[in-house]
Order: sequence, then structure tokens, then C-alpha cells
Amino acid sequence: PLCQSEKCIVGTGLEGQTAVDSGFSVIAEHQGKIFYTDSHKISFSRNGNTESIPLVKYQGSNKKTFLHQKSRVQGGQCVKKGQILVDGAATVGGELALGKNLLVAYMPWEGYNSEDAVLISERLICEDILTSFYIRKYEIKTYMTNQGAERITKGIPHLET
Repeated sequence: PLCQSEKCIVGTGLEGQTAVDSGFSVIAEHQGKIFYTDSHKISFSRNGNTESIPLVKYQGSNKKTFLHQKSRVQGGQCVKKGQILVDGAATVGGELALGKNLLVAYMPWEGYNSEDAVLISERLICEDILTSFYIRKYEIKTYMTNQGAERITKGIPHLET
């Protein structure tokens, strides 16, 4: 997922249902009031009963990305049945949001008709507009040697910086 995704301008109409079916968008099952919210949980009050909804925070997935949930509600806010409480890493406002809406130009490159290309602004790189996250897990073993325990450093031996 991108750092900052957007809802698509042109869609199929199934983006909302896809987000709900993913299991990462949480929907209010009853009418009530948000008692407390932070980055780890949402406390929801209904008829004097309080429910706590835990949020998933940067949990690795099997596709080298992560699972992450963001609260869409504030403390003290009244919610209706069916309202979106939590967005996932690839949803915005309860709809599937996999990327950004970009204005691109398909045109000849430097006047040559045979060399055409899709042109995008350098701003997309400089402002991290299309930046995404990938998570990798590395395991390192250290051993005891005759000179003591091995040390792990970020430096490369015999390389001057």
C-alpha cells in the first residue's frame, strides 16, 4: 500500500463492498457513542455497555507489505449502525484505495514520433507521492569465537568512507 492512498475517481462501484469484504474495515454493528479512541483501540459505548475494538498496527503480511488499521472516528462522536469506524491500509473512507489519481500525458518524446512515452512530474518522486512500504525480516546468527562473541556492525571491514 502507498503511504497516502486516494479513492479512485473512476471506479467499478464495488470498491466499498470490496473494502468491507477484506475484513480490515470495521463497521459499527449498533448505534452508539465513541467513548475513547487512540492508535491501538476504540472504545464504543452502547446502552451503558462498553466494547473495545483493538486495532492492528503495522503487522507484517505474507506479501512483504503490512496490515494496518486507522481510526476514522473521534472520542465523543455519535455513530450510526453501518458507519465505518476503522480503515485498513488499502482503504480510505470505507472504499478500496490502492493508489493515487494522477494527471499524465502520453506524447512524443522530444519530437520523435516513434519514441513515445507516458510523462509524469518529478514532483511524484520528490514529494513521496507514490512511496510505498515493504517489510522484510532478516535473521542473523552470531557465534562465539576464540576472540569472544562476534559483533554485528553496519560498517564494512577494510572500506574507507
